[in-house]
Amino acid sequence: MSGDWLLAVGLSYAVYDLTGSTMASAGVFLTALLPQVLVGLVAGVLVDRWDRRRTMLVANLVLAAGLLPLLLVEDASSIWIVYPVLVLEAVVETLFAPAEQAMLPRVVGGSESSDLVTANALNDQARNVARLVGGALGGVLAALGGIPLVALADCGTFLLAALLIARIRTSGAVAPREESAEHVVRGRFAELRADWVEGARVALGSRVIRVLAVFWLITSFGEGIWGTLFAPYVRSVLDGGAEALGLISGIQAVGGVIGGLFAASYGSRWRPARMLGLGALVFGAVDLAIALYPLRYVHAWPAATLMVVVGLPGAVMSAGMMTLFQQHTDDRERGRVFALLLLVRSTFQVLGSLTAGLLGGVLGIVPVMAWQGCGYVLAGALVVLLLVRREDSSDATSPRPVGGGSSVSA
Repeated sequence: MSGDWLLAVGLSYAVYDLTGSTMASAGVFLTALLPQVLVGLVAGVLVDRWDRRRTMLVANLVLAAGLLPLLLVEDASSIWIVYPVLVLEAVVETLFAPAEQAMLPRVVGGSESSDLVTANALNDQARNVARLVGGALGGVLAALGGIPLVALADCGTFLLAALLIARIRTSGAVAPREESAEHVVRGRFAELRADWVEGARVALGSRVIRVLAVFWLITSFGEGIWGTLFAPYVRSVLDGGAEALGLISGIQAVGGVIGGLFAASYGSRWRPARMLGLGALVFGAVDLAIALYPLRYVHAWPAATLMVVVGLPGAVMSAGMMTLFQQHTDDRERGRVFALLLLVRSTFQVLGSLTAGLLGGVLGIVPVMAWQGCGYVLAGALVVLLLVRREDSSDATSPRPVGGGSSVSA
């Protein structure tokens, strides 16, 4: 993920710097997202059939090799090479993510393990450190050696990741399915379709998963806007360069590291739904401040400061969301259900990116970016109303222990 941030910062700045077009920035973002929408239809089904550990290992090796064509990108005439590379990377990442989420509960002893919230918080810590290191270095390496240097660094991170995954001893094998004569006759394609439908049925049958899907639908639209316009925001609104983009993009991880430590230490005492809902409300409010303050004060330091602040609720929100998902899915179906949620996220990120590309040059960068903060506030409010208040109501109506005994709530 450090390499992902290297690449994201380097590409987003280079493309906008060469073209000055928000639609060109949207093109890079869309190229990375559209394959996820298409492959997401079958990615979860495949992950639930394949060994999760082996899938993660092979994915990292393919991701490393897929970056090599970027070494040929030297100027605007060869920028077209970026797009097929992004397509390949997006396809493989779509297979990796469900395997990772399905594997984590196994490592800590199952979805009911008391260590699951802590594990998700620590996993989010790794992501925040990656953002801090990769985001900061992305701007520096882009300025020093352009896209080829960024690609080499990203390739190295994938190779190291593959080595680390190879050292995991927990089995990633999925329990074999009973193959009937009917399944053989229907053929492999029909089986994939049936498995996908079954995953959708499981997802829609769970109130919590439905709420998570709506949460990602709303927030992903804003993420598509933010991802498309953030480089133009730093370049044109804050008058910053590649180094400033890398610093502001990565420094959110400082708050994320602090928030992750807090969630890892105390998260097991909180309900995941409360972590998600309240975290999203605070996250959205700070995002609104980041988007709107340049209307009165055009300097980069408030953006950097607020990016640190927003990392705290972001870490709590992320740990709560992943724990909710893992607790309300079965191991044999977890890959499919997560892939469906990724499909929702990718689809609405695409729509958000298109909206940003079209409206960024018409309405202006700042007012369009403000939509993300509004989306997180709305999504957080929905989680509080539909999940947190429901849990509180259930607690209020639960029978209390009689006599001198005590009870411990899950």
